[in-house]
Amino acid sequence: PTKIDMADHGDEMTTNKKVVLRRYVTGYPTAEDMEVVVTSHVRLRVPEGSTAAVVVKNLYLSCDPWMRGRMSKHDDGDAVPAEDFVLGEALVNFTVGEVLDSTHPEFDAGDLVWGMSAWEEYTLITQTEGLFKINHPELPLSHYTGVLGLAGLTAYAGLFEVGKPKQGESVFVSAASGAVGQIVGQLAKIAGCYVVGSAGSDEKVNLLKSKMGFDDAFNYKLEGDDLGAALGRRLPGGINVYFDNVGGATLDAALLRMRPGGRVVACGMISQYNLLEHQGVRNLWCIIPKRVRVEGFSCMDYHHLYPRFEEEMAGYIKAGKVTVVEDVVRGIERAPEALLGLFSGRNVGKLLVALGR
Repeated sequence: PTKIDMADHGDEMTTNKKVVLRRYVTGYPTAEDMEVVVTSHVRLRVPEGSTAAVVVKNLYLSCDPWMRGRMSKHDDGDAVPAEDFVLGEALVNFTVGEVLDSTHPEFDAGDLVWGMSAWEEYTLITQTEGLFKINHPELPLSHYTGVLGLAGLTAYAGLFEVGKPKQGESVFVSAASGAVGQIVGQLAKIAGCYVVGSAGSDEKVNLLKSKMGFDDAFNYKLEGDDLGAALGRRLPGGINVYFDNVGGATLDAALLRMRPGGRVVACGMISQYNLLEHQGVRNLWCIIPKRVRVEGFSCMDYHHLYPRFEEEMAGYIKAGKVTVVEDVVRGIERAPEALLGLFSGRNVGKLLVALGR
């Protein structure tokens, strides 16, 4: 995304609200780390001389755990998934929007799109490699922040390309009611697996079992330090595929329960993102005798699968095979509050911010 500034092309002008980072974060982020600012006199046209660019009106902003890493200042050479956010500029993440103006041959004004944009009302996008047309506008557009967007593709690629589940195998999903976890569990059920999820409240556990078809689920906060016993009761035969969204103690407990030849899909580690000192993994030794494969992955490596994924997932939603649960916050002014809630587990389902109807 590129900041919209005073352009020389086009007559229509407006203001632009955006969420910016005020200071780099150490530990848990707070409301004071972000603010909503208003930029005046922006034009809703692609500047003259800019080719293959679009101006997008953002309709939905996606809230995702990976944003936390970019809110801290990292030294050169640190292992980080993306560059740090720039102080005073709009936060960057996936959005759903409508193209207002385009000089790109593949996008026209009026197209509905999703992809990498900025946490603001209007964005000039000059790098369009990660921008996708929405091919199923008959479904709720908000789904493209989650089940039909990055979260869905992450679940699909992580489960099938990395985890490679077989019919009849046991799959354990942590943070199972979150944007990625809820989809992983439902896809694993479609693949014929026995699926168990963990979540952080009884409400979320009930949701997993009653609406999303999980075979079993448990509230990890009620298990104390004995997550291994909780897994043993629900998966006495062990785990073939562990889809890890949290890391930490849950990963340690799951490693002890893995079956020979098991696969650990390392997708996220939200339990570690706000810690000043990351927790180590004590049970890594067991991957050797059990021949367990632990593999991290990036959804960005699987963009080529998106057309196939979108059609499959749209079909599952229409057939009622995948249930979508979204937690919608309305208004860009509440976006910082929404993001903070993500790290305390206040959301139920995919968390997003709606900027308009």
